[in-house]
Formats: sequence, structure tokens, C-alpha cells
Amino acid sequence: MAPRILLARHGQTEWSLSGKHTGRTDVPLLEEGRRGAKLLGERLHRPPLDGLPGVEVRTSPLVRARETCDLAGLGGRATVWDTLMEWDYGAYEGLKPAEIQAVRPGWLIWRDGVPEGESPAEVSARADEVVAWARAEDRDVLVFAHGHILRSIGARWLGLPLDFAARIRLNPTSLSVLGWAYGEPALESWNDTGHLAG
Repeated sequence: MAPRILLARHGQTEWSLSGKHTGRTDVPLLEEGRRGAKLLGERLHRPPLDGLPGVEVRTSPLVRARETCDLAGLGGRATVWDTLMEWDYGAYEGLKPAEIQAVRPGWLIWRDGVPEGESPAEVSARADEVVAWARAEDRDVLVFAHGHILRSIGARWLGLPLDFAARIRLNPTSLSVLGWAYGEPALESWNDTGHLAG
């Protein structure tokens, strides 16, 4: 079977709740985020995933991703990987999209990047590194990371330019699966938050 990559976005934080761009600022999970992470863990440990035996787990080093991984019951198996860090938003760190649009009308991060931070090409290269790693494995892999880098991985898995990621949103504590259909890369499931309804 061709390897798949499972993507887990971290739980809710104060900044993600308010819509602030949260790149490298190490914001902790809210209680809602911790609850969501535990529910995600319960889902990952019941059929059909059954705790993902043999699956390699990697996490961003930022606390919101590591804590989500820990609360999901997979922290002991996870390797911290800097490549999974969120987009470096540079001068736009902590700002809401409307605040940026007020000084830069028409701005789109996926196309325009950010001053003093990462360019779309740099983020695309990091996403490509994750895709290459996942495809080289002989088993499924699971990563815990952040909204923009996970959306970037989704776009690049499909072989699409980075700006496609603008069209595939991700909610906190969502689970997505990138797999294959007819021998081609495919979205098996995307932005699934069914485990949070329980």
C-alpha cells in the first residue's frame, strides 16, 4: 500500500480563536484546545485507526502542536521536526488579516508572503520536504502542526502551487488524510472535526 500522511492541526489557542496570525509565537492551548486534543486522541485510538501502530509520528516544536500531540496520547512516539513549524509571519506576526488589509489592500499571504518573514517559495520548499519524507516511507505517517503549513502540505501533496492552499481551510484540532486515488495523489479526507461533536 502506498503511504499516506495524516495531518492533525493543533487545538484552539487564544490567537487562533481571535484570528491573529500565529507563526513562531509560542501560544499555549486554551482549555477548549486541550479538550479537542483529547477527543482527537480518542479518535486516533479507536477503530479503524486503533492507535496507529507502526505509524511514524512527528510534531512541530511549538508548544501548541506538541501539547496537542501529547494530549492525543502520541507524544511518547513523536519526533520533533522544525520543518513542521508554522509560517514565519515576520512583521505580520500577531496581526489579523483585516489589520494587514488596511495597510496593504488586496494582500494574500499565499501569493505575497510577508515582510521580514518567509516567502511563499520558502514555505513551499518546506512543504515539499514533508511530502518527500512521507512518500519515501513504507508506512503511513502522522504530523501535528499548524494551519498554514498543513494547508501548504496539502497543496504540494496534490502537486499544485502553494496558492491553492488558500482554498482549503483547516479548523483547530482537525484531522485530514492525504492519500491516493487511481495512482494519483488525492485528498482522502479534509478538515474533519467529527470527533469534536461528541
